[in-house]
Amino acid sequence: MRWIFWAAAAMIAYAYFGYAAWLWVCSRWRRRPIRHGASTPFISIVMVVHNEETVLQRKLKNILQLNYPQERTEVVVISDGSIDGTNSILRESAATPHMRCILSPESRGKAAGLNEAIGAAAGEIVVFTDARQRIEPDAVRFLLENFADPEVGCVSGELMLGDPDSGETTQGLGLYWQIEKKIREMESAAGSVIGATGALYAVRRSLLVKLPPETVLDDLYIPMHVLRQGARVVFDSRARVWDIPDQGTKREFARKVRTLSGNYQLLRLSPWLLGSANPARFGFVSHKLIRLFVPFALVALFLSSILLAGTFYRLSLLVQLAFYGLGAWAFLGPKGGGALARIADVAFTLVLLNTAAVVALANFVTRRRVVWAR
Repeated sequence: MRWIFWAAAAMIAYAYFGYAAWLWVCSRWRRRPIRHGASTPFISIVMVVHNEETVLQRKLKNILQLNYPQERTEVVVISDGSIDGTNSILRESAATPHMRCILSPESRGKAAGLNEAIGAAAGEIVVFTDARQRIEPDAVRFLLENFADPEVGCVSGELMLGDPDSGETTQGLGLYWQIEKKIREMESAAGSVIGATGALYAVRRSLLVKLPPETVLDDLYIPMHVLRQGARVVFDSRARVWDIPDQGTKREFARKVRTLSGNYQLLRLSPWLLGSANPARFGFVSHKLIRLFVPFALVALFLSSILLAGTFYRLSLLVQLAFYGLGAWAFLGPKGGGALARIADVAFTLVLLNTAAVVALANFVTRRRVVWAR
């Protein structure tokens, strides 16, 4: 029973701390700098939307106000079977120079829409974005500077959870996301990032592959295929895009289930990721796969703490009970401020994420389809 306790503890520690520590060492001992340079290739900004009438006009205006030469930019928007006012907005926008709007009468899913958008795009670099998030004016220009390095094939921007005026939130998923971004920054410094930020990333058109229609995570599928072709995937914290920090527990949970289900799906779509054909296999397993098994390690740790005798294991059990109790407290109502409230927020976030991982596994085993929606 002791070996179960310590094996579970080791897995949890590696998933949340060990891999980050390894990256910290690698990013300093064998740092791989990126050669930046001013560059203005012709680019295509592509976006697939579905029933986005509440945010679409703002996003199109945001794109048109970016600090990148408009004569070197085209915007390709695919409406994936929208039934609200989205198509009307796009029809009006179609008169804007360099704006191409394609209205699909049926909802085929984001992956099919992206394949159509990529096929229609003429840019040397294709920039991917979503409807809800707001891109900072210089973000795309910063992304493009990385392509001065011929080794770079994909560049991920930085998603900021919060408001540009008040700054980024450090609570709950905001704190988790800040830690996640630090890991991506170190991965980039040491070689390549495992995946990209779906709200804003750019890829050399020559390296793009066709997405399987059922693909959930284009921002992981595409970057991993860029890596497979020998190019680097890097992270640029200057290229920032802002999003709402908290969309409600139910929506955040559903979004996380979808993301983690996409990780499982990727193993089925691209089994080569676990073989020698994946140049970033160690990072992929450490960053994406081990976290999927953390909830089961947490259960094993808890049960073994109950069954093992000794002061240390009793203390371990009490710490776990206190941690989950704080998570329940955070879930049940307002917490106010203070250090205890912040710990409770972290506890709730970790419970939420690991519960989502269990649901994602159930989706994978039962082959339940995770539908793309707003």
